[in-house]
Amino acid sequence: MKHYNYIFTGAGLSALMTVYEMIKSGKFADKTILLIDADLKKTNDRTWCFWDKDESFESIVFKKWNHAWFINNVWTKKLNLNPYKYKMIRGLDFYEMVFSTIKNHTNIVFENQKVVSFCEKNSICEVITASDNFTCDQIFNSIFDVNNVKNQTKYPLLQQHFIGWFIKSATPVFDDKVVTFMDFSVKQNNNTRFMYVLPSSAQEALVEYTLFSKDLLEDAEYENEIKKYLRNLGVTDYQIIEKEKGNIPMTGYKFWEKNSKNIVHIGSNGGWTKASTGFTFKNVTKLSKKLITFLETNSDFRKFHQKDKFWFYDLLFIDVLYKNNELGSQIFSSLFKKGNPTLILRFLDGETSFSEDIQVMLKCPKLPFMKALFKRLF
Repeated sequence: MKHYNYIFTGAGLSALMTVYEMIKSGKFADKTILLIDADLKKTNDRTWCFWDKDESFESIVFKKWNHAWFINNVWTKKLNLNPYKYKMIRGLDFYEMVFSTIKNHTNIVFENQKVVSFCEKNSICEVITASDNFTCDQIFNSIFDVNNVKNQTKYPLLQQHFIGWFIKSATPVFDDKVVTFMDFSVKQNNNTRFMYVLPSSAQEALVEYTLFSKDLLEDAEYENEIKKYLRNLGVTDYQIIEKEKGNIPMTGYKFWEKNSKNIVHIGSNGGWTKASTGFTFKNVTKLSKKLITFLETNSDFRKFHQKDKFWFYDLLFIDVLYKNNELGSQIFSSLFKKGNPTLILRFLDGETSFSEDIQVMLKCPKLPFMKALFKRLF
């Protein structure tokens, strides 16, 4: 039974980003690290987007935009994102970047196996796969267990679920200088539903049908809405190059309370997904850096997480949409109709002062949020 200093159960975004930050820090070269995942990470299985002011991950940014459309069934607004750029990274490009870096470090090993279970026994942790047993000092677990959230009622669970098509049109139909951030002009059906369009050229785009709601749809319903939307854009002759499908948990559930001295939960399983929007890449970047800094001086994972005001804001937002799922279009429209896009993006990133928070929140519908606040407080 081989022993490691650290084992990562799951090798998705959060695990790979954390290992990447370990390498960049230069302070873990003497530590043995094992990554275990049933997926070899050799396909373009997902797309991550985020807004950013610096040049982070510039070598693998597939496309970036300075402007974004916000659309509902009444009005359309073109948002100037300056000083931000909206960036798109393909999953495969990220995987290749990290694994090519890992190859240069013999202390880091990848095992293509499925994790069956793991546990902490006194000061040693054990990880069991279908064919092997491993031990380690500490575990970073990113394998999401939805039952942790479903088996309680205090923190509701919404799902950001979607299907996207990468298409190539026979004729130039897209403005590749502007991303469609949210288009709520599609029928809401008492949900929060919108289209999301990421044009990479005048003929190519990722077109995605997205919902923030409790329940998933049949695949055909997402795809019929994409077909309908493309027809409305005048896109009738096109090829589907790739498809992607996803489901991101949106909840205020306190995942970090399951951390133990030697096991830390990361990624969606650690509450690293931005609950109010489902955006993950930027949050994972921040939290992986924070975790590495923590590890340099502390070894007790129970002390890692610190709750802040933005967790509570997100919790209220989820409470509102869980009870009144049809309000999504109204809430986001109220923010972007007259709001400063830069301020809203900073707020969504958790980087605003309390006075700035108030500026943003005052633009939202008051009554549903006051009811949610009252219920949480009393």
